Amino acid sequence: MTYAVAEIARPHRRRLSHAAVEPWLYLSPAIVLLVTVLLVPLIVGISYSFRKFSAFKSEFVGLDQYRAMFSDAVLGQALVNTLWWTVASLFFQFFLGLGLALLLDKAFFGRRVVQALVFLPWAVPSFLSGLTWAWLFNPIIGPLPHWLYALGLKAEPTSVLSDPATAMWGPIVANVWFGIPFFAITLLAALKSIPSELHEAAAIDGATPWQRFTKVTLPFLAPTIAITVMLRTIWIATFADLIFVMTEGGPAGSTSTVPVYIYVSAFKSLDKGYASAVAVLLLVLLILYAVALIAIRRSLVRHV
Repeated sequence: MTYAVAEIARPHRRRLSHAAVEPWLYLSPAIVLLVTVLLVPLIVGISYSFRKFSAFKSEFVGLDQYRAMFSDAVLGQALVNTLWWTVASLFFQFFLGLGLALLLDKAFFGRRVVQALVFLPWAVPSFLSGLTWAWLFNPIIGPLPHWLYALGLKAEPTSVLSDPATAMWGPIVANVWFGIPFFAITLLAALKSIPSELHEAAAIDGATPWQRFTKVTLPFLAPTIAITVMLRTIWIATFADLIFVMTEGGPAGSTSTVPVYIYVSAFKSLDKGYASAVAVLLLVLLILYAVALIAIRRSLVRHV
């Protein structure tokens, strides 16, 4: 009797083992790709941060690269510039993108044309965007300095990119133009998923447009806003293309962010070890930011 039960149970266990292994077989190509493209370079980059590289050799220096960061005034300025660049870009991208999403959610003549124009910057390569905006800010061949002078915002038609006090605003404006479509696309998709019956019921109950927006629209948009803000913050903080193309971190380091500083340290100063250590610092800061944002989001959900 016991033998018969064991014979019946053996095929069942075999089926369970196959069911457990089969999903991993389907996932294995993606896992191998992720390990090869993401995990291995990450481990190699972290290992570089513990070594000092010279022209023909490298030596293990332990935590010396990390200790050097505490006395690096250029890195401190780059961190401040990164914070300014990220917060200003994110602020304008989000609110302008939200406004465009709300506009495109309504039916009006020519909406498809406007929608295509709004999404166009997202299709332009960032390198080309940087070159275009650098040309627009050029005081000789670009129109923007002359427009600012005509409006009385500048004493003479000079480039904002040449003044350390205003240079960061050039890449910020270019980045806002480049990043608005991301928020517009994602928030518009989230708006389309809100049941129209909720707005109709709120209107029947006498809710004003502002009350419908705050009590109906925003709660539905909250999950999308949380994930898009987190992702876009990480992308902006690690985004060096626009700044490097437009200013190369100048003048006088006024637009040098941490990614630009990493690039300069690795490929111009040829200090790959120190550049890797700074990259690890940026990675840790962004992980802490993501964890904090997720924790805040979860706490808000519990209290709702």
